[in-house]
Amino acid sequence: MAVTSWTREALTHETMVRQGLSSRRPVGVVDAVRSALALQAQEPAALYLSLWNRMDNFDPSDLDRALADGAIVKASLLRFTLHAVDANDIPWVRAAMQSRVRDAGYRNVLDDTGLTPKRVDQLLKRLSKVMATPHDNTDMEQLLAELVPESDDPARLWSALRVVAFRHAPTTDPWSFGRRPAFLPCTVATDDEAAATAELVRRYLTAFGPATVADMAQFTILKRSALREAIASMADVVAVSGPDGSQLLDVDGGDPRPDTEMTTLPPRLLGMWDSVLLAYEDRSRVIPDEHRPHVIRRNGDVLPTVLVDGVVRGVWRASADAIEVRALNALDDATLDDLDHEARQLRRLLADREPAVFSRFGGWWDRLPDGPTIAIGS
Repeated sequence: MAVTSWTREALTHETMVRQGLSSRRPVGVVDAVRSALALQAQEPAALYLSLWNRMDNFDPSDLDRALADGAIVKASLLRFTLHAVDANDIPWVRAAMQSRVRDAGYRNVLDDTGLTPKRVDQLLKRLSKVMATPHDNTDMEQLLAELVPESDDPARLWSALRVVAFRHAPTTDPWSFGRRPAFLPCTVATDDEAAATAELVRRYLTAFGPATVADMAQFTILKRSALREAIASMADVVAVSGPDGSQLLDVDGGDPRPDTEMTTLPPRLLGMWDSVLLAYEDRSRVIPDEHRPHVIRRNGDVLPTVLVDGVVRGVWRASADAIEVRALNALDDATLDDLDHEARQLRRLLADREPAVFSRFGGWWDRLPDGPTIAIGS
């Protein structure tokens, strides 16, 4: 059966639906994280704002508990940056990243020290007994110097182990994590890298598709050749037509969806590094090309953004008594009314934790295009 081509507008709408940004979902925190595949957790508050934007009646204390009991895990995963995932997904996510772990030299560090996978497992068992409490970077280097005396560079050894076998431990800070990370041992990769890569493709497309191999490579840093090899083995991944004759991939869901009636998308106030802004090589379905330099800074910072109709139309910052918006496109009164409601809800979320969230990144505000600052949510 011929499938109608996806337009750029339809891709934007589908992305918002799959990411839970078209309508907040009545699900728990673990299911919300799992349905999004992985949520960027580089800045402690960012994970909370990601779930607030995706969940109906989000209670931050539910996330606190899930992080404390290990149901949701924060670790260096996709792109070797900090992401939060369902704890059950850790083994296959790490397995899918194994080729890049080797390419980055982390496995070489372990091999040079004689830490085969079997010895890593043994070391982790010892560490689990020794680490009754979370250890910071300095503690870990000292501990490894004792437990692996054949290593002449415990700092280098720790840099490799941190990526392949550890998670960030929650602290007593307002957002469950502070500026000085502490660590606990965490599940290592499964053995089947090929099956794990196929699962990553499947879950990525379920959360972000339709998309290209280049998009998947951008989000994961897996090589395109490895992704294509996995896709070739998957009966449930199909090619679909995209804008301007491009070819996209999607999980085969049966009925074609490009021409499904699109509902109005509500505005959203996304936090820094929201995963939807980082999931594609071609980000024009979410960020207009002319806005990308203002939203994604040269140093890698991804600013808090205003989504209107699923597309970035401005950036925001939190002040003492309002959410301040710098519009990159004109916002009409009806949109501002809806954003004002969002801002009030956001300020309630922030009130007991960090009212001026992301303020340490405030230097970027003065480098935005000229325009009025619009105060909402006061």
